[in-house]
Amino acid sequence: MSCLELVAATIGLISVFLAIPESVWNWPTGIVNVAMYAFLFVKQGYYANAGLQIVYLVLSIYGWYEWLHGGRARSELHVSRASRRAWMVSIAVGVATWVLLFTVTRRLPGDAFSYTDAATVAASLVAEWMLAKKLIDNWALWIVVDAVYVAMFIAGRNYLTAVNYIGYFVLAVMGYVAWRRVLAAQTQTATPA
Repeated sequence: MSCLELVAATIGLISVFLAIPESVWNWPTGIVNVAMYAFLFVKQGYYANAGLQIVYLVLSIYGWYEWLHGGRARSELHVSRASRRAWMVSIAVGVATWVLLFTVTRRLPGDAFSYTDAATVAASLVAEWMLAKKLIDNWALWIVVDAVYVAMFIAGRNYLTAVNYIGYFVLAVMGYVAWRRVLAAQTQTATPA
């Protein structure tokens, strides 16, 4: 455990907490978080997850823009569900990403948990894209991914990061419940009386 890991974990939890009430501030705090974790993961040999942080940086900038201007007529984006087509594309991109990352990272010296590391990265990319598009499905995917991350980090003796991901897991459950309420309220408002 390091001071950097503690600060990164705290900022990460704050960022996810801000996403639950749909606060756009989750994106700038997320940018700080991913920069810190990119450095930390390289030091620990989680190369796929270190690379993921760079992609998160790009997705955070994209998500920040989308939440502010991705709705109709460049208005604020609202919570919705992923379409069948979005899921099919997401699954295809996720599997292709997993295969590519596993193939590359398993050959790197000091790589830890190649199979799981690459799988969690691939699923995380899909979940982060869904979050950027305000798709409620992101929370369900994060629940699964965070549970796997907890086990991986405990096995790798990154206990503070594992505790952090337990926090992410809890926040993902809270996010799903909160966004489900928002989606139900939007549906009621859209349905004529």
